[in-house]
Amino acid sequence: MPLEFCHPTAPHEKLKLPEWYVSTLMMDRALDAVVRRVNKLDRFHDIPYLAGYSLDGKIIYIDRHMPRSFKFRGRTIETDRFLILHEEVEKTLIDQLGLHYLHAHQIATRAEEAAVRAAGVEWHAYDRFMQKFVKRIGDERLKKVPKDLDLKPYRDEHDYDLLQRMLKCVRAGNCPKGFHVQDLAQAIADLRKHVRQHKTCGAERGAAIKRATK
Repeated sequence: MPLEFCHPTAPHEKLKLPEWYVSTLMMDRALDAVVRRVNKLDRFHDIPYLAGYSLDGKIIYIDRHMPRSFKFRGRTIETDRFLILHEEVEKTLIDQLGLHYLHAHQIATRAEEAAVRAAGVEWHAYDRFMQKFVKRIGDERLKKVPKDLDLKPYRDEHDYDLLQRMLKCVRAGNCPKGFHVQDLAQAIADLRKHVRQHKTCGAERGAAIKRATK
């Protein structure tokens, strides 16, 4: 991984606090450590929601039209390193801990936000810049998608959003003839819970532990 992605002083400046103490410098070092472990960064494809990863996790994809930096209060802020952090954390949590995408995404976003704030950048300014370049599923700009892109995040996100819309519609009283609103709402809620938990190895381990402790 090119060293220009890494903070110029984080690996060299001596810490004046214990290494376990929360600090911006320590966050820079942690971010550098993650970035250096990336096998390959690909910026030649169209990627839904700006960034993603290959099925085997060896490639991090960033959308080819995503700018590498933006201006914040007169500073040039490089953004690739923050996206890399998000994708690496998310993929690791899904593959190694068996978390559902929706849960892994939440944790990865918090890590990304912490890294952005540690760089002295307001999260809202960063996120507002990012949202300008988001390509969603079905977007006509998605013309060159990599064959090995892991589609699980997009599938899970779509399924959960669809169920949310269905539940909102049913609760508003829009129910097909022959169905009871309460029964249909409960069925959708149960399925929504199942999708959120997902049948991952992590969920199965949790269920096994719960059964064993009864």
